[in-house]
Amino acid sequence: MIMVDKFPPTSKSYWQDSVSLPTYPSLSEDEKFDVCVVGAGITGLTTAFLLSKEGFSVCLLEAKSVLSGTTSLTTAKVTAQHGLFYADLIEQFGIEQAKQYYQANENALNFIAKMVQEHQITCQFQHEDAYVYTDSDQDIEKIEKEWEAYEQLGINGELCDSISLPFSIKKAIKMSNQALFHPLEYSKAILKLCEKNGVTIYEETRAINVEYNKHPAVITENGHRIICQYVVQASQYPFYDGLGYYPTRMYASRSYAMIVEADKTIEQGMYVTAENPVRSIRPININDEKLMLLVGESHKTGQTDDAMMKHFKALEKYGKENFSVTNILYRWSAQDYISLDQLPYIGSVTKHQKNVFVATGFKKWGMTNGTNAALLLNDIITEQANNTKALFSPSRSFQITPTLEKFITVNADVAKHLASGKLKWGKSDIDALANHEACVTTIDLKRIGVYKDAEGDLHAVDTTCTHLGCEVNWNNAEKSWDCPCHGSRFDYNGNVLQGPAVKPLEKIDWKKTLQN
Repeated sequence: MIMVDKFPPTSKSYWQDSVSLPTYPSLSEDEKFDVCVVGAGITGLTTAFLLSKEGFSVCLLEAKSVLSGTTSLTTAKVTAQHGLFYADLIEQFGIEQAKQYYQANENALNFIAKMVQEHQITCQFQHEDAYVYTDSDQDIEKIEKEWEAYEQLGINGELCDSISLPFSIKKAIKMSNQALFHPLEYSKAILKLCEKNGVTIYEETRAINVEYNKHPAVITENGHRIICQYVVQASQYPFYDGLGYYPTRMYASRSYAMIVEADKTIEQGMYVTAENPVRSIRPININDEKLMLLVGESHKTGQTDDAMMKHFKALEKYGKENFSVTNILYRWSAQDYISLDQLPYIGSVTKHQKNVFVATGFKKWGMTNGTNAALLLNDIITEQANNTKALFSPSRSFQITPTLEKFITVNADVAKHLASGKLKWGKSDIDALANHEACVTTIDLKRIGVYKDAEGDLHAVDTTCTHLGCEVNWNNAEKSWDCPCHGSRFDYNGNVLQGPAVKPLEKIDWKKTLQN
């Protein structure tokens, strides 16, 4: 068994490590297109492909490199089974809208399957049944209630007393004929189709704002503009809020993944626990070796202590106890956003800005929800019928339900972090830092984060998040400064790793600051 301190690094997921991707230039001058799609993950690529197929001139902007974001960190389950969800959907929205959600995600699955077949995409795509299971008597009733929802919605599945896991369970619910795949092999093929359709792709081009004159214009970090008819924000979190108040309507949640060798591996099926902490399990084949992908340990971004490695330890313990894990080949973490009512926001950013669109809040089910978003946005822009427009509209109304009350409770601490991070300064001795360690200290009443690298050099930043002013916390597992309010993440030099922030943390010359 690999010990925690010998874990492989978190710099790359297996998906990233196993695919070579093309590179593209950055934007160097003002341009004009029919559509500007921001974000080169599965949502942005699929949207660009669909709209270019319709004859629009399309450009695709990526702040870093194509397919370097959440699409490369996914569990890569292509399924409409999103945990125990449909009973809650029926209670909150009614049968018809719950059916719309299911059908939208089934349509996304079928679209991916059709693309794989039609374009002969080699991406390890295979159909598998998906299960939510429990070993707790307390959750049996929840699974039985979910089965009633399946029957009401006409979902093909089964209520099970046993499944193909190397331990006993109390109850499970199956959704039949779902799928899994290699997300980057699939997305790389979509990227090539975009190129074939004439999509212009720019990397290292961060969009920071949208301005309106006669047409919307996307403003980039280096001051260039892309004038267009339509803007699609497929950047996970909208860089342009448009007074849609998205920071108050979503929160960021992280989860942790590892690919393992085990004595008790699984060869078929995809599995998620009904109880918390959630554990997700799926088989994966690497070089004809049968392995497993284990995922779990969700928490709100930036709102755990800096001992982030404890989450990998917990997954390791789970794997050892249930599957006799013998080796850990990869480990990484990922982040996604959860909305007020747990449905994605897909559509115009606000009621009054019809030509700027957003696709966000996928609740960690981005392979189907992201593809669904692309299909819906294509229908909106091309003025085709789609019965889910109202369901996913970012401007939809919200009813106070137990789910919404829980969200409000979870998200109510934003104000707390805005204030407490500035008032409760922690003092640490910078000289006592070991290599690869960080601390938060105060100098001249300024909260400063200091990191010591492998050579013993110090890197200091102002810990105030450049998004809305919360104070970031150190993530020791991934060597990043993470915002507890809205999920922005920065490297130890303050550079943006993940939005919604578009500006880096302020760098501090700590020696000069100490001298003053």
